Amino acid sequence: MPIDPSVAIGADLGARTFSWTESDVLLYHLAIGAGSRSGDNLSPAALRYTLDDAALQVLPSFGVVAPTFHETDPPPLDLPGCDINLAQVVHGAQSISVSGALPTSGTATVRTTITDVWDKGKAAVIWQEGVATAGSDGSGEELWRTRSSIFVRGEGGWGGDRGSATAVDVPERDADHVSSYAVTPQQALLYRLCGDRNPLHADPGFAKAAGFPAPILHGLCSYGIVLRELTDGLLGGDATQVGGFTGRFAGVVFPGETIRVSGWREGGSIIASAAIDGGERDGSPVLADCVLSLA
Repeated sequence: MPIDPSVAIGADLGARTFSWTESDVLLYHLAIGAGSRSGDNLSPAALRYTLDDAALQVLPSFGVVAPTFHETDPPPLDLPGCDINLAQVVHGAQSISVSGALPTSGTATVRTTITDVWDKGKAAVIWQEGVATAGSDGSGEELWRTRSSIFVRGEGGWGGDRGSATAVDVPERDADHVSSYAVTPQQALLYRLCGDRNPLHADPGFAKAAGFPAPILHGLCSYGIVLRELTDGLLGGDATQVGGFTGRFAGVVFPGETIRVSGWREGGSIIASAAIDGGERDGSPVLADCVLSLA
């Protein structure tokens, strides 16, 4: 069968050493909408994302893309025990936890393993975990940990473990923060320069063959937008207050649409959700089960 859990689960995907610069951080922040509002070019708070001076900070979601930031080919899917193609795959969920403020430049090594393969009947879910440590040999301090899943349409049905998921309930009260971000028509074309050249987000023909009427925004772009909106709206724009961020990709975003972000303070964390704001798809979910943990 295309996916063999006995081979995939526990597979060590090896170590990868990578480096990043302040320019990479700036590009990432611009790609997730930083600096896009009127007056941001003059705002000290907004410039913490977009100006390479002593105040430059790094939004923790950058750690998710940093290892592959300089890739120019579509993401490979040569996972042990998994014979799948790119047109079958969408991002399922993503989380990152950081050990402290991320440096604006550096070198690190990430080691990744496949931890779970779930059988959803008409689809399969493949989970990976990565640990990034400072230094070219991975001997430095831990910088961040990631956990992510991909949803593989058309697979599953072998009678395997269906897995489990814990829904995050949104509080039954008015949100402490609500904001909207208008996704630009070229947003996906800009974000793909952050290392994800999947043609699903840029090539209309590929998107149509995959079942979409047009290219869709990268899930991780929506993920970064939501985290940035929450950080700005509830943490005073201070990225160092973010200890981690988790979200499940609940729906697609087409460039040109608007994302509405809602957040609720709950103890030592922020519960959040994101949906399409306005238009024919008003209210369609974008990101669900979102939790921003505080540092």
